[in-house]
Amino acid sequence: MKAEFINPFLQATKNVIETMAQTPVTAQKPKLKDDNTSYGEVTGIIGMTSEHITGSMIVSFSEKCILKIVANMLMEEPKAKIDDEVIDAVGELTNMICGGAKASLAKLNHKFSLATPTMVMGKGVAISYYSDAPTIVIPFETADGTFVVEANLGEK
Repeated sequence: MKAEFINPFLQATKNVIETMAQTPVTAQKPKLKDDNTSYGEVTGIIGMTSEHITGSMIVSFSEKCILKIVANMLMEEPKAKIDDEVIDAVGELTNMICGGAKASLAKLNHKFSLATPTMVMGKGVAISYYSDAPTIVIPFETADGTFVVEANLGEK
């Protein structure tokens, strides 16, 4: 995956989580993913395609992290466990992050169409990727846990 594709996902993630959930995030060093399983307890997957490129963006949260993010978004106390409302919130965050990255990629003359997010529950769940290109993982730290954003974009 080209380096120019990483920053739009990193910036969009930081912007969405810090704005929508008033949660400071710190990006860690991006790395190549070495398997095809989900990182956290709840994961949003969204397909992306353009004229020449196809792939997906995945955001996957640890339970403690997403419960605090959703509580901040809704301005209420954190829930005891992941429920339908939390899963819906992950879908919205997936849409917002990917939409932000899409806008930045459009400025680089990469115009993507986006699919509807698919939600996956459970840690270590096998994920089918839309591209055979290497997957870049960007880990993020918050005061309440970790999450990752994965980008998997390759030539058609």
